[in-house]
Order: sequence, then structure tokens, then C-alpha cells
Amino acid sequence: MSTNQILRARHWATHTLASVLAAFAFAGVPMLAHAQAASEPAAASAAAPTAPEPAAAPAPAPVTPAVSEEAVENPYGLQAMWKQGDVVARGTLIVLAIMSMFSWYVIFTKLYEQAKMLRSAKSSAETFWKAGSIKSGVNDLQEGSAFRYIAEEGIRASDHHEGTMVETIDKHTWISMSVDRAVTSINNRLQDGMAVLATVGSTAPFVGLFGTVWGIYNALVKIGLSGQASIDKVAGPVGEALIMTAIGLFVAVPAVMGYNWLIRRNKQVMDQTRAFAGDLHNVLLAGKR
Repeated sequence: MSTNQILRARHWATHTLASVLAAFAFAGVPMLAHAQAASEPAAASAAAPTAPEPAAAPAPAPVTPAVSEEAVENPYGLQAMWKQGDVVARGTLIVLAIMSMFSWYVIFTKLYEQAKMLRSAKSSAETFWKAGSIKSGVNDLQEGSAFRYIAEEGIRASDHHEGTMVETIDKHTWISMSVDRAVTSINNRLQDGMAVLATVGSTAPFVGLFGTVWGIYNALVKIGLSGQASIDKVAGPVGEALIMTAIGLFVAVPAVMGYNWLIRRNKQVMDQTRAFAGDLHNVLLAGKR
């Protein structure tokens, strides 16, 4: 091969190699730019610190409205009824109050009297019949007691039989009559006040019912004057009527229960009293005074 051919071959190889390198370089520039563009955001996102997500705000607590405690006066109670009631309503209340006071007074006084007589019966059984004579036994009894009164009446009838108009009555009958009168007197004293309880127990409900009728009447009058049956027109009088009924029952029930209880206790007391009087009568007739 000649020198010119060798030079031409080298020149063609160099030119071909340069063309290939230029083609590769032209194709690689866009790819490199695209790779750099893709890698820059990733690098930036990797380099930048991740910001913490803001914490959720706590839910506001429910606001409870402040409740103010106020004493509300009952416009339909007993106090309001007394202030707003007329003369008839107030008079009915006063009558019921008086009846209640009398009944409770009788109950307490009779209970005290019965308890006193029961104690006296117990003491007479322990002391009177153990004495040497009736007169000495009477001195041992409590002053003013029912059993001492019976014993004194029996002794008086036995001592003062002769020389009077009662001589026409034999001594046995006269002593029996005197002792029986003493027992009857004690029984009548025990019955004192029981009529009050019976009267209160039987009439108090009707007095309360009268107050009820009067309250209903006032309600009807207010309805007629106002021309409308609104609750504020009828609530007061109707409430007044119901209160009257309740007060009447409150007065009557204790009176009835107290009456029955005291009657039963009176029977117990009188049984012991009659037993004492019978024994005393026999001793007086035997002449062991």
C-alpha cells in the first residue's frame, strides 16, 4: 500500500470516529439534562427537613350554664291562701285550728289521767290490802286518787248510816249504793272530754268540705268575671279548696283514733276500779274496818 492510501485511510477513520463521538454527544446531552432535572427535586426533597404536622387543637369543653338557686315561693300554698283568702276561708281555717288544738289537749290530758290511775291501782294492790285496817290502808293511798276516794266514800257510808233518813235503807244496800256512786263518778270523770273528740272526728271533715265548696265557688266566680277559664284564674281557688279538704282530714283522723284508743284504755282502768270497789264493799260488810 502506498503512502497516500495510508493517509487517506487514517483521515477516513479519524473523520468517522469524530462523527460517531459527535452523534453520541448530541444524544447524551438531553438525557443528562433530563436525569439532572429528575434528580434535583429528589435531592432537594431528601435534603429538606420534613416539617412536623400541626397537632390537632383540643375540642373545647362544653360550657355549662351557671344555675342560680332561687327560693321560689309557692303561690298556691297555705301562706298564699291565708293572704289571698277572704273572710270565709280564713274563718274556716281558724275553726279547724281550734278544733285540732282541743282534740290534742284532750288526748294528752286523758292519757296522763289514765296513766295516773293505773299507777294508783298498782300501788293500792301492793299497800292497801296489806294494811291492818281499812282506815290505815286509806292513809297509805295517794291523796286525791280515785281509789282513795272510793275507800273514803265506803267508810263514810258505813260510819254515818245510823241517825239519818237513810236508816230506812239497810246498811248493806246503803254501802253498795255509796260505793257504786263513787265508781260512777270516777267513770264520768274519765269520760270527760271524750265528747270533744267524737265531735271533732265527726264534724272536721265537713268543715273542710265547706272550705272546699267555697273555694270552688270562688273559682267559678273568677272564671265568670274574666270570661276565660285560664289556669291562673282557677289554680288559686282550686288549690285553696284542696288544702281545706286536707286540713279537715288532718284534724279529724287524730281525733277519731284518739277517741277509740282512750275508750279502750278507759275500759281497762274501770275494770281495775270496779274490782277494787267490789273487794272494798265485801270488807266493809264484814265489819273489818
